[in-house]
Amino acid sequence: MRDAGHTHADRLLARDKSRGVSAYLRLPYPSRNGGLELAFMETCERDASVEAFCKINEQKHTFARLRYIKEDGLPAFYSPDFFVRAGGAIYLVETKAQGQLTSPNVLRKRKAAVSWCDRINALPPEQRSDSEWHYVLLGEDTFYGWRDKGGSIADLLAYARLRPVEDKGQAKFAF
Repeated sequence: MRDAGHTHADRLLARDKSRGVSAYLRLPYPSRNGGLELAFMETCERDASVEAFCKINEQKHTFARLRYIKEDGLPAFYSPDFFVRAGGAIYLVETKAQGQLTSPNVLRKRKAAVSWCDRINALPPEQRSDSEWHYVLLGEDTFYGWRDKGGSIADLLAYARLRPVEDKGQAKFAF
């Protein structure tokens, strides 16, 4: 994965039994309320359908800082939680507690992330790792339900990815 000369994501590794599939030996997650992120990372590490994944670090992965307008009208930046390569696609994944999925700023971030993926997909295939890019806003109920039933991450992300739907000139989202 490349963008504007940044190659941090180029280091996404193929599955290696001695190291797993993470690009880094140790991945950070929030010490408060980071249980969902940790569970997602552990599941990705064990899931054979995951070719590679990377916890996005705001300071290291500046190419993944997305601009959006907050509910109060002020401009802001947003960095999703993960990149995941699975099932022939690359997913930009944001994990969220169930109660936060419909907050106004989360909806605004979602719109910015879908638009960012659309811009990536407009590039020639060789400039986007010959893959389609998709955004997934993954609620905890969906994640834990899918995981507990033994579903693969690749199938979960393909199912949960957001798809823009044009309707009378206004972007809407279909699941």
